[in-house]
Amino acid sequence: MPTTIDHGFRWWAMAHPDRLMIASAGVSVTYAELNAWVGRVARRFADLGMKPGDRVVICAENSIEWCVAVLAAIRTGGMSAGVSTRLVRSELDWLVGDYAPRILVHDDGAMDKVSPPSGGTLVHVDEIAALRDAPAADVRLDLNDSDVVVIVTTSGSTARPKGVMYSNRAIIEHNAWQVLSDPLTGPYRRLLVAPMSTSAGIVPFLHCLLSGGTAYLESKFDAEVALRLVTEEKVNVITGAPIFFQRMADLPQFEEADVRHLDIAHTGGATVVRPLLDKWASKGVILRQMFGQTESGGTGVINSREHAMARPEMCGGMMMFTDVAVVDADGNTLPPGEQGEIVLRGPGMMTGYWNNPEATAKAIHNGWLHTGDLGVMDDLGLVRMVDRMKDIIISGGLNISAAEVERVIYELGVEEVAVIAAKDERFGEVPMAIVHGGTLPETDHIIAHCDTHLSRFKVPRYLIRSKEPLPRLTSGKISKPALRTLYSGDGPLPPPVR
Repeated sequence: MPTTIDHGFRWWAMAHPDRLMIASAGVSVTYAELNAWVGRVARRFADLGMKPGDRVVICAENSIEWCVAVLAAIRTGGMSAGVSTRLVRSELDWLVGDYAPRILVHDDGAMDKVSPPSGGTLVHVDEIAALRDAPAADVRLDLNDSDVVVIVTTSGSTARPKGVMYSNRAIIEHNAWQVLSDPLTGPYRRLLVAPMSTSAGIVPFLHCLLSGGTAYLESKFDAEVALRLVTEEKVNVITGAPIFFQRMADLPQFEEADVRHLDIAHTGGATVVRPLLDKWASKGVILRQMFGQTESGGTGVINSREHAMARPEMCGGMMMFTDVAVVDADGNTLPPGEQGEIVLRGPGMMTGYWNNPEATAKAIHNGWLHTGDLGVMDDLGLVRMVDRMKDIIISGGLNISAAEVERVIYELGVEEVAVIAAKDERFGEVPMAIVHGGTLPETDHIIAHCDTHLSRFKVPRYLIRSKEPLPRLTSGKISKPALRTLYSGDGPLPPPVR
């Protein structure tokens, strides 16, 4: 069956050629224009040696050219793998070596961090832009619904990032599931502000494309711009962290803004506080808590409108075609009220991790995705997330692997290091490193080393030099719960190191 993203895209371009598909940075592209543009770029990729199964790595800020590169990679039977523009050169070098791309697409901001991949070619986004008005060209291949088309790079809980693989079928089924679960009252108009390299960026974009919708693509979140697009362009789908909705609600113009058409306002990563929930509800919009992760397509379960108001601390329960459960260490389902690991099964699940079958086997058992997050189910079958089993710090909506930061600091000869989350008014959480023993460099040297080998948002904001060995669990592992009690509770924080 031709159930592929490219087939759906071609159909919309034929059936509704003049419909607006993307608006970004003052540029608008219809479905027909985008289809022709993607054809030219796909032909160019093929001429550069792109073959089915090859990878296109993209390191660039959000743009229409980013979207074109993804769709061109899919059309040539390949996979796109977005990587964050915040990566430093050593991080990017490791990922490029792992993905081994045929083509590496970049913009000016990544110019000093990228080199031609082994056996591949560098392509600047300006080259993609120039092909918009080039002579017509295209590529036509027999594509399969099981083909992996997108790899999303995620920090995970290990010292190295992992690549989450999605097939045509996973993305199409996930979109169909959301359309059935959350029908819209008007034409699909979606605001996209998350980096396209994340599941919060690329998956919603492809959903919008498959639904014949219009994507309003921004390079970053700006509350005033977001509220203007919601009101003037009648945007009716937004997914984001609660802070996005808080910043819009804090604007003076929010009081007079008409946002009643915003059918889908999904939020995750933090609890929606009652005042924020009530403020949007008074405008006719229900902020609905969701639970998921990149491995589940970004979204796993979503609270209903009724439960979002009555039980906003919950993240939803069983949905059409999606199951959620809380299990113990042996995989046994736990009764309501007992804490365990949240597991999911349903549409949108990853095919696996790129080049990492061992991690894939640990994550998926008998069709269930083991999320690594602790939760409790209530008497209605709704799940509440309690804590992360995986040691992830979420800073401004971006995931930071504590193990990755620890690995970099260990390179300095430190005997013990633990990285935990410290509360932050602006970003929610920031990294705090506690170090002890060994050849303990000066604080400035540790931070400078992190600056060299880590993206800026991953570098510890606080660094504590412990005179005593770090507390340990009976297993011998450093006790992060004990460290959180000592250093990142409600007490005062030490002076920041940056």
